[in-house]
Amino acid sequence: MEVSSYEKSYQEIKDTPLAIFVFEEDFSNLKYADAFSEKLNKVLSAENFKGKEDTLIKVPLLEDDTIRTFYVVGLGKKDKASFDDYRRASAILIKRLKKDKVPFVHIYAGETVDYKKSKAITEGLILGHYSFDKYKSKKEESFSVERVSIYRGYEEGIKVGRIFAQAQNYARDLVNEPGNVINPITLAEIAQNLARECGLECKVYDEKQIQEMGMYALWSVGKGSATPPRFIHLTYRPQGEPKDRIAIVGKGLTFDSGGLNIKTGDYMRTMKMDKSGACAVLGIMKALAELKPQIEVHGIIGAAENMPSGSAYRPDDIIKTMSGKTIEVDNTDAEGRITLADALWYASSLKPSHIIDMATLTGACIVALGEYTAGLFTNDDNFGDRLLEISRETGERLWKLPMDDKKLREKLKKSDADIVNTAGRYGGAITAAMFLEEFVGEGIKWVHLDIAGPAYFKEEFGYYSKGATGFGVRTCLEYILSLDKGT
Repeated sequence: MEVSSYEKSYQEIKDTPLAIFVFEEDFSNLKYADAFSEKLNKVLSAENFKGKEDTLIKVPLLEDDTIRTFYVVGLGKKDKASFDDYRRASAILIKRLKKDKVPFVHIYAGETVDYKKSKAITEGLILGHYSFDKYKSKKEESFSVERVSIYRGYEEGIKVGRIFAQAQNYARDLVNEPGNVINPITLAEIAQNLARECGLECKVYDEKQIQEMGMYALWSVGKGSATPPRFIHLTYRPQGEPKDRIAIVGKGLTFDSGGLNIKTGDYMRTMKMDKSGACAVLGIMKALAELKPQIEVHGIIGAAENMPSGSAYRPDDIIKTMSGKTIEVDNTDAEGRITLADALWYASSLKPSHIIDMATLTGACIVALGEYTAGLFTNDDNFGDRLLEISRETGERLWKLPMDDKKLREKLKKSDADIVNTAGRYGGAITAAMFLEEFVGEGIKWVHLDIAGPAYFKEEFGYYSKGATGFGVRTCLEYILSLDKGT
């Protein structure tokens, strides 16, 4: 789908439907439709359309024996409108256009549509257009909207919005792939292909090299599977001297059965999504190759499949990590943090100023915050607060949880090893984050995003379809661009 800007008057676009974004109880944008604005107001009043957020009405009107079609989309109250309201409105519009088989549309969202609004509208259009029906032999009738034009849209905002949304959709595609298609080996091959296509550096370490590097945490989780683990290191390097160096780490469990502490059937279903953090990293690296910020970025993935077998790791096992610290295994279904122990230590060895890790880590975080919000944990409040601020614009909901409970931290130390991989049911998301912090290098600012809730949805809403969301891609990209701009 092509998204562009236009400056035509309404009289010049007779051949194309017009979508008008309006605020609740404020339909002043209808004036753009000239002689039709009065008729539109009467129809909206008759239909009791108020312009509330997430609402849309289609209005066909007759002009000289020709039907002029309007889509009026609600943004909610003007004084509370956010960029995510524009994003959701655009997604609702594009889904309706697909249903109505409308190939082209013009959008009027006001006389001036600045960089951020243009970016949000573009993201909503592309994210809302997404579907995953690759494996359906009898595909549902599919229709693609070909072109959308935004009145006086900001070209740079449209360009960046397109890159962001396409990167998120790329991550969604990967997460939605089942475990018999993407395993640690094929995920590594995908990373290598991405690097070749985008001009990135890529190193992949096999099971022998993983052991030689001392990554026995990653190795232990993956050794129960017939498919061995892989460690993936992607690098984006800008031309010239970088302004900063950061690392993005993603949990890459291509399937999680729970291991010997096996999950029940209901909880094992959808565990293809346990690679969401890793897939977000790949989406981010793909976008960076197009955005070309003056920031050096390392994408780190420990890829494994957690399976039960005679060679699987066990409760009570004590594992030596790359850092030299030892882990006692309390529960093999708390495997993500074990793989991340080696990944975070490796990332720290690269001497970045900041590390962000993303992981579908704990059910406890979903219990605490619900399905739509990710937990944020940090060793630096300024870093955490900056990501929170950015997330309010991207619409990827984050909430900061505390890391200062000494009694909770002590529970991780009650072990025959240096640390145990679980510390009981209560405060489980917090103790998991505390576990990860043990493997972050000294002096490095770090944020952990527990994306267990919003990584995968079982119902469609807003700009999300059922399935993978690609959560975290846009927030991380926005943060990297802010470093580049010094904001």
